[in-house]
Amino acid sequence: MLIVQKFGGTSLAGRERILAAARIIAQAAKRGSRVVAVASAQGRTTDELIAQAISINPRATAREMDAILSTGEQLSAGFLAMALQAMGHPAVSLTGWQAGLRTDNVHGSARILGLEHDRILRELAGGKIVLVAGFQGVDGAGDITTLGRGGSDTTAVALAGFLQADLCQIYTDVDGVYDKDPRLYPDAVKFDWISYEKMRRLIAAGAQVLHDRSVELAQQFGMSLEVLSAFTGQPGTIVCGESAGQAALHGL
Repeated sequence: MLIVQKFGGTSLAGRERILAAARIIAQAAKRGSRVVAVASAQGRTTDELIAQAISINPRATAREMDAILSTGEQLSAGFLAMALQAMGHPAVSLTGWQAGLRTDNVHGSARILGLEHDRILRELAGGKIVLVAGFQGVDGAGDITTLGRGGSDTTAVALAGFLQADLCQIYTDVDGVYDKDPRLYPDAVKFDWISYEKMRRLIAAGAQVLHDRSVELAQQFGMSLEVLSAFTGQPGTIVCGESAGQAALHGL
């Protein structure tokens, strides 16, 4: 079984949360699954990098901004690999371009075009857990590109789709998808499952639990996503096609 897991920035904000995420990944590996995990930048790292870059050059080129901003996710992937190695699990971190994610050349909002997955498959075949830096890829000129805010979700879905993974899990700081923000509204209702179309409407209305392009890609691949908390260990919300959701609802 091949699992792709993605961990958001809040889930990796600090040593203890990195270790907790590593334990979730390790548990999947202990059950016999091959695991590819996608890491977001820790906490407010991306905002801090943007502020520092602007302080140096307010008119920095988009290409150089991508080169700078991609480092946050690389740090997280490296930290997760180190944590897993300390737990006794062979692991390797890969940048987006090392993982083979090919994009167009729209710096700051690139779209994924394909995956050259030889390196990932080779590392998995060698018994390693693969940690991929999210939010980034490489264009035809060999330049680093970034996918826009929330792009690590898209990285995870793309990897799961191109690798034909059996499961794609998006770990975040909420325990699923709600009809409204549960941090602001105590009466918010969590969905057991939600269709791609309804999820995209929620995103358009301001919901930030998933990146719009990740849902678009999941629909193209016909692949279900599970959105769940990195902290509670409870089942989350399945994002899927209408027919798959109805079948799950009725236990088919």
